[in-house]
Amino acid sequence: MLMLLLALAVGADRPNIVFVFTDDHASHAISAYGSKINQTPNIDRLAREGMLFRNCFCTNSICAPSRAVILTGKHSHINGLIDNNVAFNGSQPHIGKLLGAAGYQTALIGKWHLKSDPTGFDRWAVLSGAGGQGTYYNPEFKTDQGPLKVTGYCTDITTDLALDWMKKRDAKKPFFLMYQHKAPHRSWEPGPAQLGLYRDVEIPEPPTLFDDHSGLAGPAKKQEMTIEKHLSPFDLKLTFAKNLTKEQLAVFEGAYRAENEAFKKANLTGKDLVRWKYQRYIKDYLRCVAGVDDNLGRVLKYLDDEGLSKNTIVIYSSDQGFYLGDRGWYDKRWMYEESLRMPLIVRWPGVVKPGSENKDLVQNLDFAATFLDAAGQKVPGDMQGHSLKPLLEGKRPEGWRKSIYYQYFEFPGPHSVAKHYGVRTDRHKLIHYHASNEWELFDLQTDPGERRSVYADPGYQETVKTLKAELDRLRKLYKADTYVEPIMPKKKSGPTKKGAP
Repeated sequence: MLMLLLALAVGADRPNIVFVFTDDHASHAISAYGSKINQTPNIDRLAREGMLFRNCFCTNSICAPSRAVILTGKHSHINGLIDNNVAFNGSQPHIGKLLGAAGYQTALIGKWHLKSDPTGFDRWAVLSGAGGQGTYYNPEFKTDQGPLKVTGYCTDITTDLALDWMKKRDAKKPFFLMYQHKAPHRSWEPGPAQLGLYRDVEIPEPPTLFDDHSGLAGPAKKQEMTIEKHLSPFDLKLTFAKNLTKEQLAVFEGAYRAENEAFKKANLTGKDLVRWKYQRYIKDYLRCVAGVDDNLGRVLKYLDDEGLSKNTIVIYSSDQGFYLGDRGWYDKRWMYEESLRMPLIVRWPGVVKPGSENKDLVQNLDFAATFLDAAGQKVPGDMQGHSLKPLLEGKRPEGWRKSIYYQYFEFPGPHSVAKHYGVRTDRHKLIHYHASNEWELFDLQTDPGERRSVYADPGYQETVKTLKAELDRLRKLYKADTYVEPIMPKKKSGPTKKGAP
């Protein structure tokens, strides 16, 4: 009996972990990061009460691979999921299994997008429609208890399911919840409560909305992700989803009718048309973000009301960054800053100093090790990431990384972004498009917007030499130098399909 009580006491001391994960939420659409286009009060609350990471980066800027890296603590070429076409191998060790073995109750609710069924979680309910992408309205879920379809809005429903699981959990055990939203992924369909936001507001345009990419390597001119040419009528809400109920369709049509009629009458062309498309796109994107922020508020309130906040780590992040009209684009995939950079905010009462910031180089590669370390568990030696716990405690470990490695694999594929890999330090970034043997070098101090590559500049040749050596070192360290990509069936790049991940 004494041993049981001791075990329960130890378990009670271990923190709960709520991992709040969105899809395609750029840090420059979070007011805590200085957004000039929207407010995110509940995410900002986490920043006020926790630590905001200024330099968190993904290893591979695309949906499924980022999730697999977070689960395993290993780069894409090691965990086997290099792009959105591959199914995740759930037989390998991952954070759900490891924390479950350590006595945590585990749940995964929301977007999964890894093709295979989740393994190692006590409870799971993942979006199953639209190829695992899920639908914004009336979503279908695949669960450990069978299929589930719910009428309503996906962001709200995902939160309902997460709250329901927390309410029914065993209160004697610590818990790990992966609470993962579809929003604000394409095609940016706002919830009923957010449809009216920004209606009479003009969102400031990014200064690079009409960029011609003249200072960049060839691949930047061959992509298919421009606001001007590649948004579909469905993206722009000139047509609506087929799965809406009559009541939902009436509300949706009512929200857009007047603006759509005015748009058709205006017969816009050239830059005026691009500007209209930008406003429609960015407002819907930000409306979806507002839905996430509102629902995060529901979760934080539950933790407060149940007395759980003091012993619960709450982490907010997203699978990668996103283009919000920057460079004239939407989507992600590139190693450029807008898509490379991830939001990361961690609230851990009693450990993290409220309102603190960290500027060290960290990656989604580090999340799994951090979860384990926070739970008092040993980090497996084959994990390639490092625990962020010392940084959260305000201590910088000796020898912390001074560079990060990135690699993108999915070509040919949606948006026609060339394969590339590279290295980023606190000041410089070197990118190699290996198929065409093109290089880019950016000095992030003098050119933070990465508008002009200085790879061929005589004044940067020593920097090029140093960074190539560092890139070689990282490729060897992460075993990327010996990785042989599987031969995939050739795909035509063509126009991007509606809602492609």
